[in-house]
Amino acid sequence: MRVEDFDMFSTLLKQRSGLVLTRDKAYLLESRLMPVARKWNMKGLEELASTVRTRKDEALLRDITEAMTTNESSFFRDQKPFDQFKQIVLPRLLEARSAKRSIRIWSAACSSGQEAYSLAMLLNDDAAKLAGWRIEIVGTDISAEMVERSKSGIYTQFEVQRGLPIQMLVKHFKQQGDKWQISQQLRQMVSFREFNLLGDLSGLGQFDIVFCRNVLIYFDQPTKTKVLEAIARQMPQDGVLYLGGAETVLGITDRFKPVDGQRGLYSLGGFQVPGGLKAAV
Repeated sequence: MRVEDFDMFSTLLKQRSGLVLTRDKAYLLESRLMPVARKWNMKGLEELASTVRTRKDEALLRDITEAMTTNESSFFRDQKPFDQFKQIVLPRLLEARSAKRSIRIWSAACSSGQEAYSLAMLLNDDAAKLAGWRIEIVGTDISAEMVERSKSGIYTQFEVQRGLPIQMLVKHFKQQGDKWQISQQLRQMVSFREFNLLGDLSGLGQFDIVFCRNVLIYFDQPTKTKVLEAIARQMPQDGVLYLGGAETVLGITDRFKPVDGQRGLYSLGGFQVPGGLKAAV
């Protein structure tokens, strides 16, 4: 790939998705964009680059952006955040929200929806305790294809084997040929929509809990700061933010503070762990 073409594509991707690509990732760009060139009946990446420069086709730009987006997810990924949610975060917020009886949860960059549905399964297990409550789960992703996959709730055998306990598979899924579909009840608990984290978050409304895991690692520091501070504006003081194990707010923003004793958990300073509860292991 020509250096000028790589630079053009990397600039485009940073502007549209926040993704930062260094030149040592040229092989990744080539492998991901060649299928896009073939889809658009182009001979190769030079023709693709030339077309992008001369014709601003939104459908083509969307295909390029989606091709470079990492869509890695699994049910109950890393497990600890879900233990924290069930044992610490949810009980504390149920107590704090007892008057309005409403909690909103955002699964940002949700890929194919496993994180959002994992939360729905945990909430379904506590259905009796949540009677009369309005619990809303919103999943968003930059990829229209991933959003449609999430809405369908259909997963391969390989996907349901990754992190999903067998009892939950039996309880919440129905087999369809060689694939599995999550129950309609759980699909109704989650709404999915296409959304770019670099966009205006105000239209999404306020969230009590935000999962934004394993996303910031793809951004440069100014973009990380922009995204975290935008998320902060959509949360109450005692709201909770989840980041991935390799991510932190330190040196990026002072809006969020680590929740004492809870790795990967952050708040604006108003979330207090109930006495006697230890960190999930």
